[in-house]
Amino acid sequence: MDYVNTFRFAVLGPVRAWRGERELDLGSPQQRVVLAALLLRRGRPLPLGELIDAVWGEEPPAAAVSVLRTYVSRLRKVLEPDRGPDGQPRVLVSVGDGYLLRVPDGGLDLAVFQSRVARAKKARAAGDVSGAADLLHDALDGWRGAALTGLPGPLPETARSWLDEEWLAALEARLDADIALGRHHEVIAELFPLTVRHPLREELSRLLMLALYRSGRQAEALAAYRGTRAALVAELGVEPGLSLRDLHDRILAADPALMPHPARHPAPAVPGQAGPSVRAEPPGAAPEDGPTVDGPTTDGPTADGATAGGAAPDDAARSGPADPRAPAFQPARPAQLPADLPTFAGRDLELERIGALLPQDGSVPSTVVISAIGGMGGIGKSTLAVHWAHRVADRFPGGQLYVNLRGFDPTGSALVPDEAVRGFLDALGVPPMRIPAGLDAQVALYRSLLAGRRVLILLDNARDTEQVRPLLPGSPGCLVIVTSRNRLTGLVAGEGAHPLTLDQLSADEAHDLLARRLGSDRLAAEPRAADEIVAQCGRLPLALAIVAAHACAHPGFPLSAIADEVSESHGSLDAFTGGDDITTDVRAVFSWSYKALSAPAARLFRLLGLHAGPDISAPAAAALAGLAPREARGLLTELTRAHLLTEHFPGRYTLHDLLRVYAAERVDVEETPQERDLALHRSLTWYLHTADAAYPHITPSRRRIRLEPRPQDCRPLEFTTHERALDWCETERPNLIVAVHQAAQAGHTGTAWRLPAVLWGFFYLRSHVHDWLDTARTGLAAARAAGDREGVAQGLSDTAAALRNAGRFDEAVEHLHQALELSRELGDREARASVIANLGDAYLHAGRLREAVEYVRRGLALDRIAGNVWGEGIALSNLGDAYQRMGRYDEALDCLQRALVVLRAAGNRWVEGVTLDILGTIHHRLGRHGESVGHYRRALETHRDIGNRWGEGHTLGHLGDVHLDGGEPEAARASWRHALAIFAEFGHPDAEQVRQRLDRLPDGPADVRAREAAPRRTA
Repeated sequence: MDYVNTFRFAVLGPVRAWRGERELDLGSPQQRVVLAALLLRRGRPLPLGELIDAVWGEEPPAAAVSVLRTYVSRLRKVLEPDRGPDGQPRVLVSVGDGYLLRVPDGGLDLAVFQSRVARAKKARAAGDVSGAADLLHDALDGWRGAALTGLPGPLPETARSWLDEEWLAALEARLDADIALGRHHEVIAELFPLTVRHPLREELSRLLMLALYRSGRQAEALAAYRGTRAALVAELGVEPGLSLRDLHDRILAADPALMPHPARHPAPAVPGQAGPSVRAEPPGAAPEDGPTVDGPTTDGPTADGATAGGAAPDDAARSGPADPRAPAFQPARPAQLPADLPTFAGRDLELERIGALLPQDGSVPSTVVISAIGGMGGIGKSTLAVHWAHRVADRFPGGQLYVNLRGFDPTGSALVPDEAVRGFLDALGVPPMRIPAGLDAQVALYRSLLAGRRVLILLDNARDTEQVRPLLPGSPGCLVIVTSRNRLTGLVAGEGAHPLTLDQLSADEAHDLLARRLGSDRLAAEPRAADEIVAQCGRLPLALAIVAAHACAHPGFPLSAIADEVSESHGSLDAFTGGDDITTDVRAVFSWSYKALSAPAARLFRLLGLHAGPDISAPAAAALAGLAPREARGLLTELTRAHLLTEHFPGRYTLHDLLRVYAAERVDVEETPQERDLALHRSLTWYLHTADAAYPHITPSRRRIRLEPRPQDCRPLEFTTHERALDWCETERPNLIVAVHQAAQAGHTGTAWRLPAVLWGFFYLRSHVHDWLDTARTGLAAARAAGDREGVAQGLSDTAAALRNAGRFDEAVEHLHQALELSRELGDREARASVIANLGDAYLHAGRLREAVEYVRRGLALDRIAGNVWGEGIALSNLGDAYQRMGRYDEALDCLQRALVVLRAAGNRWVEGVTLDILGTIHHRLGRHGESVGHYRRALETHRDIGNRWGEGHTLGHLGDVHLDGGEPEAARASWRHALAIFAEFGHPDAEQVRQRLDRLPDGPADVRAREAAPRRTA
């Protein structure tokens, strides 16, 4: 690692690198893009497919993989010129099918920049404005021009946008700190050109207005506001935000609080205020009950001409000067929190996370702390929020405010901000006659009352950010807890809220919830029934509470009877109704979120009830609904924000089990049988045609499966590389398996047998034998039931292939003979030749070598007549394997060498790898150690290039045998360990053989146990 620590890299400007004090020549622009992509991953692996995207985007050259490997090789030579040909890279290392760049701490200018910005935020929050400003100046000084200067391609374009945004945000923070430190004269020259370049950026306009006003240039400050407003209205059709409007009003009113106090050091700016404010006392010095409110002197004139206290200016003048020491009223100390749930259980991690938002020493927060708790209906957002509020209420002596904003009320009448603010003002003791007219004036009074106080505010069941914003305090010391079924991204981005999305309870937490409501003894008496209840409730707190309430109401009922009742309602939500309280009915709770959706999003949600797979990608959802991908992505975002859908991985979505049931109920009620069948057909067709698009990349030159014409509205994915095709199949494997079964059940017979057929190569390469056999048999049964003879023939061949790879050779032979007879009846010569070749292969692996040679020769002759180069190469390889098993090594070598020529011409790399492995075996048996090792290593390279994990495991096992016979037990151990990891990964039966080989080595059993205890590789 000491060697790695000598490197420094730069991306904030031109991409550069240094080893020690010497700058390195990084080569061509595209080679620098490769380095930049690896640097931006910040020590995480970058898969080959993503690297291709970074350099070329959607149109990579045919030789993209080899070109990238050349770039990587050159970069390695630049970074490690002293590394020998056999030395392992230490800086730019291979990981899986991609690469990882090791960068020392502080070795990347971007990391240094982000670290300084983060430290500046902490300093600002702690009140150290000067320290924050220094850190931000240092951070910005590290930029040497536009990020990734001079680099072409998609990655630099994308990266520059977010890097530029980070630069601009840091610059705004630095300018804000400078203004707070009294440097307003100095920043004006910087701000004018920035606002010209970014006319829609309100924060820059706010800073310019404040700096101008503090410099005595009030008219120019107001002109700057008018310019920004005109740009926003012209370009976006929106008015400026509340912060900018508030500053404009305060400048118009010549608010003295906007000016820096001459005798005090400026305090940190408060997020959400119009600008940096001056505080005469240190944080926390104000009385806990807050200041009294002095009517007209509180906030100056309001927009409608009234003072904050409610009297018009003329009335105030007639009444004479007011004594500023005489309060108009004394604010009350509200205590509005709902009761805590006595049976609250679980959520320890979530409580720890939100608890960390407050200073651990019990001091006053230096900013307004906002926690936004989100999640689906019934997940326990309000329960958690109320529970935590009670736990920390004693830290907020100014009181607790609570309001149910009714964002998803069954009546559909969400609480408007005006009504919520008036309710808070009433709770704070403001007499009705002193509440001003107009939302802006009410919000100003509300924030004035909270200034200098420590108040906890719980905003429950919010609809959106705009409903929440007016209810946020404007000064530090307060805690705001917001719950919503929607993702309040605007609150997070604009107000610095800390998001927390609740998921299902863990199994232990769900059991704890039941135990608190039913008693531990009752659960301990029937643990299996308790487990069943937890599973059927999907670990959803509301569902568990409903079932527990039912069990409490019938203490004599055994839990097994309750569990059976819930289980019998599987496929509906009937077991989760809460009696006469609509808020404890799961179906009703879900319906409130559903009814709030737009009509297109509601349609997509219910159609997702037809998708039986564990998750769904955005393109698959688009196909299901018959939508363009862009339109579908927008609707998926709406569903995700409403917490009716979870994006568990970028671009992949899943439904909670009970939401899936609700969606299925809605689709049955609201869609006709014809529309449901059409949607399912669209989905299955998309999976079939996308799998078919992957087929030629996984099995190039192999006979294609004949598909029915693709519908015009079907937009299957396209693939550019073998790796991408294989990765898609692996990612979608659970959905593809479900699709086969769903097609069979719904009567889509053609899809039921064709889908396993086009997945043949994927199942083989990744050794998913169980899934292969399951889907092949399902497709075969569907074809037989429908009388589809073409499908039966294909299904017999696919089932035989899966049986052969499962080591069930006699059954494979039986299926192949049936397929041979049917192909003769159908007159399909190509299929007949394929079946004959496969019979030869099955006999070969069954050890019936005479039959194997007979059928392989017959298949070879048919392939040559038909000009089937792909089949000819396989036949020659199988014939060579049969000869070597018979001890006829010269004939075997001749067949295998000819096979390599044909296989390479056909591009059949996976059988090329198998053939190289067989050649290694022959040379091993002939005692040619060096040649054997060479063939095995070339076989490994080929297996790894195409992702043939099964073949890689077998060859590693053979290589270990050669090493052991050559007197190299440690090399044998290393090969067998690697082979064992691969076979164990797939549950391959050969794993036991490898374990036995390791056992026979010195310290074998202990070594194996140590290996099994270590983390295993994943595909």
